[in-house]
Amino acid sequence: MGVMNKLMGFLGLDNEEYVEETTVEEEREEYDSGNKKQQPFSRANNVVPFQAREKEGIRLILCEPRHYSDAQDIADNLRHRRPVVVNLHRVEKDQAKRIIDFLSGTVYALNGDIQKVGDTIFVCTPDHVDIQGTISSVMEE
Repeated sequence: MGVMNKLMGFLGLDNEEYVEETTVEEEREEYDSGNKKQQPFSRANNVVPFQAREKEGIRLILCEPRHYSDAQDIADNLRHRRPVVVNLHRVEKDQAKRIIDFLSGTVYALNGDIQKVGDTIFVCTPDHVDIQGTISSVMEE
């Protein structure tokens, strides 16, 4: 049988599979040896009861950016699934356009929505928040 196994291995028809099993303690030791501050991902920490989410409620963020660099903070709120109202009246027109372009890309990537609700006011929402209705003065523009 030794010659047959060698021939099968040479042709790549070897059926042996190697499965490496590790325990949680071994994973933690490997993770700690890498000098990381956080614990490795655990399925036990990934469960969130629905009731806890309901108690938190939805937090609406109001932002008045003054520079283009503030757009990243707004995008971070969207990534954390918080709807944001953005008032651009304190920003120059060209900077406001750049901010809206950036937020439009962020909202698109998150499957959210962005709507204009005033001359310089926009509402950006993540995918779990629906915007219903329109404001007539915005539609006339």
